Amino acid sequence: MAGLVLYNTRTRRKESFEPLEPGRARVYSCGPTVYAAPHIGNLRSNLFADLLVRALRLEGLAVTHVVNVTDVGHLTDDADAGEDKVERAAAELGKTAAEIADMYTRQWLSDRERTGCLMPEVICKATDHIAEQVEMVRVLEEKGYTYRIDDGIYFDTSKFPRYADFAHLDLEGQASGARIGDVPGKRNPQDFALWKFPDPKAGRRLQEWDSPWGRGFPGWHLECSAMSSKYLGTTFDIHTGGVDHIAVHHTNEIAQSECCFDVHPWVRFWLHNEFLELRGEKMAKSKGNVTVLDDLVAAGIPPLAFRYFFLQAHYRQQQVFSDEAIQSAATGYDRLVGVAASVRVAAGEVDEGRLAPPRQRFRAAVHDDLNAPRALAIAWEAARSGEVTPAERWTLLREFDAFLGLDLEHAEPRSQTSDSDPRIDALVERRQQARAARDFAESDRIRDELAAEGIVIEDTPDGPRWRRR
Repeated sequence: MAGLVLYNTRTRRKESFEPLEPGRARVYSCGPTVYAAPHIGNLRSNLFADLLVRALRLEGLAVTHVVNVTDVGHLTDDADAGEDKVERAAAELGKTAAEIADMYTRQWLSDRERTGCLMPEVICKATDHIAEQVEMVRVLEEKGYTYRIDDGIYFDTSKFPRYADFAHLDLEGQASGARIGDVPGKRNPQDFALWKFPDPKAGRRLQEWDSPWGRGFPGWHLECSAMSSKYLGTTFDIHTGGVDHIAVHHTNEIAQSECCFDVHPWVRFWLHNEFLELRGEKMAKSKGNVTVLDDLVAAGIPPLAFRYFFLQAHYRQQQVFSDEAIQSAATGYDRLVGVAASVRVAAGEVDEGRLAPPRQRFRAAVHDDLNAPRALAIAWEAARSGEVTPAERWTLLREFDAFLGLDLEHAEPRSQTSDSDPRIDALVERRQQARAARDFAESDRIRDELAAEGIVIEDTPDGPRWRRR
């Protein structure tokens, strides 16, 4: 298959990607629920979506990337029971729901920027699109897909025969309440709320709106369908999110959207990233085993070193986070930045013929379902290569970084990670070039010259490092 190939959750196979509209890709990504600071597991979803956008742009496509901000409607059990997460955080911290949402939205935007994520074309908040959500419920009601109970307006999944297809659900084997909460009056266990009524025993909520069915607030799943259709149309190219969204959130999005808009498929490609794990457990706020980006910064880890860590595993693989792993990634990132810094101003002609093979290998890695680990390895090959000049090396690194997003054009190596001496750095680099050219006599000569000065060279998987005895 030629061109960009992506694993489509909808079909459970890799498929060549072609946009619905020639020259433009329309992408929607499930964004944060802004009730707490995003942890680094949440950031993995952002980095994955950013990697996808970069790959699409490398294909010469204009990209419209829409990311939502959930500031109402996401309940504590991720379904139709419990408290609203934003309202609960507001009560705990003595703030309004709007203040909580604003505080953590700003934190999320800062973390995205610090880890090299491009700004989406549209960032949309659920509370700014209540009218669109109400209208979608009205259309579904008019078409006969809804029913009312004391708790709210619900979608009747029995009227959508394809409901189980996307997540390959066994509906008959699911006991009532096992997956989406036990709400009295529901016709089917998997039915989900479109519009919720406040609990009269709980007092007035901070966030309520008028609707044709009475005051209330939208269900969590509704916002993504309403906002994506507003900015991307009633059918579009790609929807991204975490694997935990497949069985409930994305399944429900598909049901309400295909019924409302009379389309199938609503979205052509669904892409999902795997979890970031901490000591074998999914990182989650509910488990209390979370690390936020500022924790890494406080430990001396640059934010872009976390991006480098992310690039070391494929987005569809679970990735285990540990102090050792992030420290190793920080060291690797620093070394790559050091190489980039040493060749940024290199002068000389660039032989396009010599650059063609590494360019082709890098593009093949990107085309293979965004294979970031392989792409990073090819970037390292270019960084170490003795077959290209320093100017050619920088040309490759700069081009590759359009996908990797490591800011190699501006980042500087951390002085505390290694000794710094331009003359010795240059000799070590010449030795590396000699080794790559299999000129071992010259390589040994340089090593001995440095040894006489008390310099020890350590050859590591990420390249040579030197230190004084």
